[in-house]
Formats: sequence, structure tokens, C-alpha cells
Amino acid sequence: MHADSPEPLLTSKANGRRMLGDIGSTKFDELIASGQVESVKIGSRRLVVIESLRRLAGV
Repeated sequence: MHADSPEPLLTSKANGRRMLGDIGSTKFDELIASGQVESVKIGSRRLVVIESLRRLAGV
């Protein structure tokens, strides 16, 4: 990433799972359903809010 490029705000569900230690897809979907992980739907894609992953991980 270039120094002047903005940090991404959203990521794919697969990448979000990896960011949380490669947790299972069922558990990740439960975290989204409970609101612990925020997501948005853009077109047909469900994208995860990176900041919510950081909050959940405590970083």
C-alpha cells in the first residue's frame, strides 16, 4: 500500500475470519448476527467493518 493510500474500512468475510485467527465461518456468521462484528451489504457482497474486528480483538 502506498503511503498516501487510505487504510481500507471494509474487508471480505474470508479475510475478516483470517484476521481473527482463522475462525470458522459458522462462528464468524454468529458474531455478525449478534452485532459483535459489523458488516454491510454492497450489491451481493457482505463486507466486514475492519474497526469492529479490532474492537472485538481488543486492539
